[in-house]
Amino acid sequence: MQSRTAQPIEAVPHALRRRARIWIDLDNTPHVPFFKPIIRELRDRGHKVALSARDAFQVCDMADQAGLDYRKIGRHYGRSRFLKVWGLAWRSLQLLPFVLQKRPTIALSHGSRSQILICNLLGIPTVMLMDYEFAQTPPMVRPRWEIVPDVLQNHALQCKEKSRIRCYRGIKEDVYACDLRRDATLLRQLGIDSRQIIATVRPPACEAHYHHPDSDLLFECFMERLCKAQGVVAVLLPRNKSQEAGFRKRWPHWFTDGKVIIPKEAVDGLNLLWHSDLVVSGGGTMNREAAALDVPVYSIFRGKMGAIDRHLHRKGRMALIESVEEIYTRILFQHRDKSHSPDTRRRPALDDILDRIEEIITVEASQRR
Repeated sequence: MQSRTAQPIEAVPHALRRRARIWIDLDNTPHVPFFKPIIRELRDRGHKVALSARDAFQVCDMADQAGLDYRKIGRHYGRSRFLKVWGLAWRSLQLLPFVLQKRPTIALSHGSRSQILICNLLGIPTVMLMDYEFAQTPPMVRPRWEIVPDVLQNHALQCKEKSRIRCYRGIKEDVYACDLRRDATLLRQLGIDSRQIIATVRPPACEAHYHHPDSDLLFECFMERLCKAQGVVAVLLPRNKSQEAGFRKRWPHWFTDGKVIIPKEAVDGLNLLWHSDLVVSGGGTMNREAAALDVPVYSIFRGKMGAIDRHLHRKGRMALIESVEEIYTRILFQHRDKSHSPDTRRRPALDDILDRIEEIITVEASQRR
C-alpha cells in the first residue's frame, strides 16, 4: 500500500526541513536499548531531544547504565484493570509540568499511553512506533502518526488515517543489534562456567493485558526440565522484584544448587544473549533480539501471536512452543558455536525510522505555516 510507505527525506526540499524539539518517553524496559541509537542520531541531525522515563520494571536502571539523561516521572500501578486506567490518567497529569517546561514540537514513544494522552489533550503531534498489532489502545490514546515494521503494513493498526502510517524495513530489534559489544566478563560476574550450556529465560508478562495462563504452564514445565538437566544453567530475568519474589517462594528448589541465576542488577541484554546457547521467553522483545543475533530462540508466548513473530517463525528464526510435550521434544540443550564474530553492521531499520521521523516533522511544520 503506497500510502503507508514514506517519502524519502532526501525528496523533501532542504528549505522545508525543520529542527524539532522531540520528547521521547521511555515507558518499558525494551524502550531503552531501542531508543538509545535513535536519540544519538536525532541529536547528530540537529534535533533537541528531551527524555522522561517511567519507574517501572528496569527502565531507570537500564537508562542509567546507558548514560541517558532523563526525568523520572510516574511508576507502574499493577495488574488490576482499574489501577491501569487510574495510573494512565495520573501519570499523564504528572507529565504535564515536564511538557510545559520542554515545550516539545513532537512526541515520540513505543506505545506510551500516558504520553499520547497528555499530548492529544494539548494538541502536540504524537508519533508511536509499534510492532504488535493486537495492542489495546483506547480512543483517547491513539497516536497522530504511527511507524511500524513493513511486515505490519497490511494489518489493522491504531491510526484512523492510513495516510499517517509509515513503515520501516526489518524489525525494531534490528535498530540496536549493531550496538552489541561482546564481553565475556559478564559470565564471570554471574558465576557461570562457559563450558556449561547457557539458557537465558524470560518469564511471561503476567501483568500485561495480552497475558495467557498457558504461558505460565509452559514456563514452569521448562524450568522443571532445565533444573533436572545435566550441564545446563539458566539466567532467569524476572520482569520485576515482585515476580522474582514469587518464583523464590513458590519454587525454592530452582535456586538451591546454582542451576538458576538471577542477576542482581540490570545486565547488557544483547551481550547476555550472544553468550547464550538458547533463549526461552514468554514475551516478544527478547525473542526477537535473539532472532536478530541468530541465537536459537523458543517462544512460549500463548497470547495472540503477532505478525512479526509469525514471520520469524516462517523464516525459521524462531520456534513456537505450543504444548507441554514440545517443551521436551523441541527445545534442544546443546552448545552453540560462538567462535565467529556477531554481525554488527548497521541495518536499514535505524535509518528508515530516522527518515520517517524527519518526514513527519517536515509535514507537521508545513501544516503549521
